[in-house]
Amino acid sequence: MKTPYDILLRPIITERSMEAVDQKKYVFEVARDANKIEIRKAVEEVFGVAVLSVNTINMQGKEKRQGAHIGRRSAWKKAIIRLRPDSKTIEFFEGMV
Repeated sequence: MKTPYDILLRPIITERSMEAVDQKKYVFEVARDANKIEIRKAVEEVFGVAVLSVNTINMQGKEKRQGAHIGRRSAWKKAIIRLRPDSKTIEFFEGMV
């Protein structure tokens, strides 16, 4: 059985994701085999918040070159978590906005 820390790999900290924090939307890199229900339960357990919705996106790895050699970065999965209006915020993101 997977723990919540196996499902939530890392937060995505970009300008675009930080603008969405005001709307109670948070972005995480998640395990590729995790579904929306598992992601919802993991966020609620780790951060103690109430999740309204979970949207997931499978991100394809980018093609990269080093000289004549062409390689590819790993594909990964992104989850956009939206909290209920009456839920508390995730404190991890508080100082970054």
